[in-house]
Parts: sequence; C-alpha cells; structure tokens
Amino acid sequence: MSADGGEEENDFRLVLVTCPGDRANEIAGLLVGESLCACVNILSNIRSVYRWQGEVTSDEESLLVMKTMGKIYDRLEARIKEIHPYDVPEIISLRIERGSRSYLEWLSNSIANV
Repeated sequence: MSADGGEEENDFRLVLVTCPGDRANEIAGLLVGESLCACVNILSNIRSVYRWQGEVTSDEESLLVMKTMGKIYDRLEARIKEIHPYDVPEIISLRIERGSRSYLEWLSNSIANV
C-alpha cells in the first residue's frame, strides 16, 4: 500500500493540534475512541509563542500528532472544533508521502469503518 495521495483511500495524513496539557489525554482518547484517528502521540511541555488579539503571548501546551486519512479529515476537524477549548484551535493537516507498508495498512484498517 502506498501513500502517494493519488487515490482517496491511500490519502494518509498527519494532523497537528496544540492544546492545553491538561486536556491532551482527553482529546486524544475521544478521537481514537471514535475511530477518527488510528493513533495520537502527545508531546508534552512545549512552549508556543504566538500573536493573539494584537499581543504576543506565550503558553505551555501539548502537541497532538494524529494519524488519520484524508477521507475523514473534515469529520475529524469538525470534531476537534467541538471538543477543543480554544476559540481558534491550531489544526494543520500534512500528507504522508511515504511510510511503512505494514504501518499504513494498520492505519487504514484502524479507521476503515468510519
């Protein structure tokens, strides 16, 4: 199985989402439990520096690295917006160009029923 993005069923994605550290496990668990992601890695204690409402601000957050497929991206994004505490959550989707055949098959099978 390739991740060339040529066919929708092979459109594998990494979705990056920052969130407050105390909400990371909850958000990850819901999304994996609802089969919108096959896996979510939580990178804790990152520092984000950004401009918000005209001010430069800095917060400690967690980064969620989600593995999913393009065919359900819209549903995943909508669900993240429903459960995320921020007014404007960071949601960035990156296409996986290549990956281990066995891992990509597992990923596809993990969300195939969605």
